[in-house]
Amino acid sequence: MLGPRKGLEAAAPPGGGLRKTLGWPHLIALGVGAIVGTGIYTLTGVGAERAGPAVILAFAIAGAVCACAALAYAELATMIPAAGSAYTFTYAAIGETFAWIVGWALIIEYSLVCSTVAVGWSGYLVGWLQSAGLELPTALLSGPHAGGLLNLPAVLVALAVMGLLIAGTRESATLNIVLVAIKLVALTIFVVFALPAFDADNLTPFMPYGFGSQTIDGQSKGVMAAAAIVFFAFYGFDTVATSAEEAKNPTRDLKIGIVGSMIACTSIYMVIALAAVGAMPFRDLANSPEPLALVLRSVGQVTAAQGIALAAVVALPSVILVFMYGQSRVFLAMARDGLLPQGLAKLSDRGAPVRITLLSGLVSAAIAGFFPIDELAELANAGTLVAFIAVAVCMMVLRRTAPDAPRLFRCPAPTLVGTLAILGCLYLFASLPATTQGRFAIATVIGLAIYLAYGRRNSRLRVG
Repeated sequence: MLGPRKGLEAAAPPGGGLRKTLGWPHLIALGVGAIVGTGIYTLTGVGAERAGPAVILAFAIAGAVCACAALAYAELATMIPAAGSAYTFTYAAIGETFAWIVGWALIIEYSLVCSTVAVGWSGYLVGWLQSAGLELPTALLSGPHAGGLLNLPAVLVALAVMGLLIAGTRESATLNIVLVAIKLVALTIFVVFALPAFDADNLTPFMPYGFGSQTIDGQSKGVMAAAAIVFFAFYGFDTVATSAEEAKNPTRDLKIGIVGSMIACTSIYMVIALAAVGAMPFRDLANSPEPLALVLRSVGQVTAAQGIALAAVVALPSVILVFMYGQSRVFLAMARDGLLPQGLAKLSDRGAPVRITLLSGLVSAAIAGFFPIDELAELANAGTLVAFIAVAVCMMVLRRTAPDAPRLFRCPAPTLVGTLAILGCLYLFASLPATTQGRFAIATVIGLAIYLAYGRRNSRLRVG
């Protein structure tokens, strides 16, 4: 039922490993740079619509759940430093069938993250161009859900990033630092201009829709409903988890780096949310495609709003690049294992998986053209929550089945942390709208059908 399992031979880093040059301050900075990005720029308005001013609390809850999952992820990433992330971990700890389910969930996650970021980027681009006096054809600025035909800017940016990856382009460290700096400076500017307009009356009532997720007027409302979508804002912590080999003292530095970066990012998000809902009634902020720029325009800071939008336009495509790159690597790992056609794993002369990248980019662009940002983020979160649950389960399983396997980092209180991660992710999943849960269930059934029809018969472990 569970299928064959992979071994843990990949656990030992080849060639003696990388140089140990990173202390905990470096890891916190790395985590903050990776995590702070699209979610806070694009989903603050959606979270405020669902929780009211209590969106501040929603960020805290999502950050706490992610911190537990990140500690479990760090242990497995140091044991099995191979491509495929949670898919590979599950293959080694539990078996092929569950590995397929997790791999399929990752494919859903990465595809929809790329689409979500593309739609968010489009919102800021359109807002920036309109503030500069340029009127664009509205039919090509949104999908059918908003009365348009196609979100053309979202499609174009997804295709552009796909082209860069096919050409073999990678982010340089210097470019990444510059883009991270742009994002953080823009958020600082937002706080500086929004806080003086803070009005305590805008925080009343603080929790208008209660704590638990509930359906009101056909929409999912409540603090947990908001947490289930702003969870998207914490993607990227795996950058810290996978740096264990370069940490000077992995056991100490990774704990500080992961928890520290989560505390820092959660604090940043809570301050941004407080400034936003304090400066503007949350109902006016709801579902804006460019919530931070909207707040600044509402308080008369038009130039600062243009700066925020420009920063998003410049920096957010790098997020699409990172996740489209990650998606292609999950596809690659599954194709190499025979669960997907191995022809997809063929590399170009430059060493790039062109076929997989082309497929990933076209799917992400097509989805971005027709669906709204909240639906995309919710479905992406569903896939991520399944992957996080799998990582926590795998960590606890391997503590029993492979207790002596080398671990550069050992998760503290593994049973407690793993259980909290699982329960937290299950609660967030249950807080997603029923339509999102239904769509994810349908996508999972389709994935299982593909596995039974093709992957199970062609699995390299089975036929070899």
